[in-house]
Amino acid sequence: MTAIHPSILSADFANLAGELRRIPSADAVHVDVMDNHFVPNLTLGLPVVKAIRAATDLPLDIHLMIDDADRWAPGYAEAGCESVTFHAEAAARPRQLARTLRSHDAHAAMALKPATALDPYLDVLSELDMLLIMTVEPGFGGQAFMEEMLAKIAQARRAVDDLGGSVAVQVDGGISRDTILRAAEAGADTFVAGSAVFGSEDPDRAVAQLRQLAG
Repeated sequence: MTAIHPSILSADFANLAGELRRIPSADAVHVDVMDNHFVPNLTLGLPVVKAIRAATDLPLDIHLMIDDADRWAPGYAEAGCESVTFHAEAAARPRQLARTLRSHDAHAAMALKPATALDPYLDVLSELDMLLIMTVEPGFGGQAFMEEMLAKIAQARRAVDDLGGSVAVQVDGGISRDTILRAAEAGADTFVAGSAVFGSEDPDRAVAQLRQLAG
């Protein structure tokens, strides 16, 4: 099933509660947490995420672009976030971390940077609810979709299908009306879109249009 997760990285940070009310049909809200160490950008942390949690009933899809994910990720699950994504490159024990997140009733998700191969992490898939394939270098919104990631998306889809489970394949970066179909055809089913949603006059209509385009 196709899912659209608008990224608030492209929203008005001075009016996040109001922005969230503009996307009532979103499947989840994608929240980027950056620490200016793992990626060269600084956004927000757990206190702001807790405020977002209190401001909306929409599910929260937290994307942690931070060092030492093993230490910090569980706190977001404990705060009531429905899904917590950690980066494989920032987790010392990804399998155990996934289990910890699930023990707090959150979906466990793992992200891979464009240059990170999937093969070394295939044995972690059975512990996950979602696998995120980055289609830009993480850290900043508004980047162009990396076409060379289509093969990696397809590999992820094959691996998930071979597993026989229900692991979602998410893509994040440069997703728009022009790119979402190619990502869907490659095997993605969950799409993070920032400027394509919040850069629209009617963000919720943009969500519906992206969902339709993805099929």
